[in-house]
Amino acid sequence: MGGILQYANRHFPLKGYALFASIVSIGGFLNGYDTGSIGALTTMPHFESTIGTLSPVLRGFTISLIMVTGALPSIFSGHLAGIFGTLHVVIAGALVFTVGVAIEGASSNLAMFLVGRALAGIGEGLWLSNVSVYITEIAPSARRGTLVSMPQLMAAFGLCAGYFTCYGTIHIKTTLSWRIPFIIQGAIGFTLAMSCLWLPTSPRWLLLHNRRDEALKAITRLDISQAEAEKDILRPTVPGPPRKFAVKDFVTIFKREYRGRTMLGLFILGVIQLCGIDGVLYYAPILFAQAGLPGGTASFLASGVSAILMLVVSIPAFVYADSWGRRTSVITGGIALSICMFVIGSLYASNSVQNNTGAGRWIVIVLIFIFALTYAATWGVVGKIYASEIQPAQTRAAANSTAQGLNFFTNWVVAFATPIFLSRSTYGAYFLFGGVSLFSVVVLAITMPETKGHSLESIQDGFQALLTSRPSLKGRNFLTGPCLTMPDHANV
Repeated sequence: MGGILQYANRHFPLKGYALFASIVSIGGFLNGYDTGSIGALTTMPHFESTIGTLSPVLRGFTISLIMVTGALPSIFSGHLAGIFGTLHVVIAGALVFTVGVAIEGASSNLAMFLVGRALAGIGEGLWLSNVSVYITEIAPSARRGTLVSMPQLMAAFGLCAGYFTCYGTIHIKTTLSWRIPFIIQGAIGFTLAMSCLWLPTSPRWLLLHNRRDEALKAITRLDISQAEAEKDILRPTVPGPPRKFAVKDFVTIFKREYRGRTMLGLFILGVIQLCGIDGVLYYAPILFAQAGLPGGTASFLASGVSAILMLVVSIPAFVYADSWGRRTSVITGGIALSICMFVIGSLYASNSVQNNTGAGRWIVIVLIFIFALTYAATWGVVGKIYASEIQPAQTRAAANSTAQGLNFFTNWVVAFATPIFLSRSTYGAYFLFGGVSLFSVVVLAITMPETKGHSLESIQDGFQALLTSRPSLKGRNFLTGPCLTMPDHANV
């Protein structure tokens, strides 16, 4: 750990942009905290005595409701951010989320709990994609990968905190055992909203709205060097979208000049979530118990240990996000995820985990750990970075929020379907998740260009070159291979 801190101090000094990215990344912590706590607290005795015991279908619906209600506002949050700015939308989302978790924590019946969970989802839908967009637009090119991965690192912290909060409160002999996690979320959500009032507006957004003087002040607060500001941020740009919402703003992201980037963003934030990670995170105690860990406490503790390990691997993934290639992380990570799912499914299908004895169950338990850790170190980090940085300034918020909306929907499918799958088949879900992971690897290996180390503006130059002429290839470049072909001035 000391070596990591020394590396950070030497190569990643605390600049304004780093501080502001850290603050807005609280949104990632809240997302992870809910994921880590909701599955556990809905099985607590005092929750069941107050709200009721949930069937597999109702349990899946209750837990995943936050994603259903988050999908639609997420799709439109980027358009709202284009009009009002990302920070204003994050503030609105954080306040709605705070109200939602307050209702969840105060619930006396299932209907009230579902209303609160639905509101919390609307809040998450408003802020989640805009957090990544904001950090993408304030980060220098050389630090963008690290900074944009910060919400994912904070989500790992939140996941760990959520698991162990519930592990500690389950011993409380009152309904506070399951209400305390919501009290904590409400306090942090309100803190996020108030903190964003102090953050500087994205200079790129200000320039799109012809507010150059304010953009220069924001650049100063962000501690971005004048050389980089002049080379990239302050380059001539086209005016931003009109200051009113219109359907044509949504249609714009699917126009010919933006369609390829939009579809790539939709795939990397949406489709690859069908690998099953939310099934593992939400239902880890059930998976470990199914594999043979004795007793609810043991399976829950194993889930907490997996959260700790995910946090541990997220730290080097965060520190070295700008050193590892985006393609390398996606392809190697996807292959590992596929292998884990296929092996687990094969063990269950062959009855190698029968009667919860023998080596088979321990292989399953270890592979569940490996799956979660691999996702945290690869796909969990790269997805949000890549989806944000490949979009041009004019459509970044709208395209990224649409992709985040698809992310919410596919996560809902996994979270809702997993307990149903597990109740009907011990192996079917694993083969399905493994197949989707392998399919995603093949698609991205063919279509995903490398963007590491390039400015946002030069990445757009590379994509634009595809529309106007065939770019010169350097060892299979751009969409046909591992690296973007950039203008010479664009390298950093």
